[in-house]
Amino acid sequence: MITALRSGHEHLASLVRGRGAGDLTRTSGAAAWDVSQVLGHLGSGAEIALAVLEGALDGTDPEDAEFNRSVWARWDAMSRGERAEGFLSADEALVAIFEGLDAQTRDELRISLGFLPEPVDVATVAGLRLSEFTFHTWDIEVALDPAAVLASDATGPLLDQVGMSIGRLGKADALDGRPVRLAVRTTAPERSFGLDLGEAVALGEEPAEPDAVLSAPAEWLPRLTTGRHAPACTPTGVTLTGAALTLDDLRRVFPGF
Repeated sequence: MITALRSGHEHLASLVRGRGAGDLTRTSGAAAWDVSQVLGHLGSGAEIALAVLEGALDGTDPEDAEFNRSVWARWDAMSRGERAEGFLSADEALVAIFEGLDAQTRDELRISLGFLPEPVDVATVAGLRLSEFTFHTWDIEVALDPAAVLASDATGPLLDQVGMSIGRLGKADALDGRPVRLAVRTTAPERSFGLDLGEAVALGEEPAEPDAVLSAPAEWLPRLTTGRHAPACTPTGVTLTGAALTLDDLRRVFPGF
């Protein structure tokens, strides 16, 4: 995951450097924000995560909510160009501190995030940052290219995380009480799942007799569950066979946030 954070940073930094006001004011894939605001969100998040990691390494108390609010306020007040420049340095510092952790620290360090009931390990913190970073990188890229996809280095780890959040993100009532058992088969990497759209939304084993079969590039499944699935941004490799539901039905199940 740390390797994916580094490659993701280098990729997004190459897109950001030299961008003029016209690109920074484009509406991003997160429709309420322009590109500069997404960069500000990633930059402020990097700054807060860096403080959390440094505090865990130093054994000091974690920063409180007032610290977070002050960081967000400062980034909100920046100009669009300042957000772009600030992102480059803030995210570089965060990735570098992850890379500097030795094997023992990666295994043993426990980090308090405040919004979780107990401290977590480095892998959890890196995974949370990778998820946020990868989806928001797509939000920026899709403003420049409707065919943008999630970073290949991050797709596998994000696919592994889908099951943890799908019950919270999915809206089973979008199908008006119609239970559907869906087989999901992905490529690059190849995986198979069962998606149960009943009273709740859950990921499990592929059913022996599915009501429908969804085939898709693996990077699209995390995008589907987070609402980044508009028809114009759906790859041609996405197919849904069976009369039980349509792709638009699936989009209603996963409206995003």
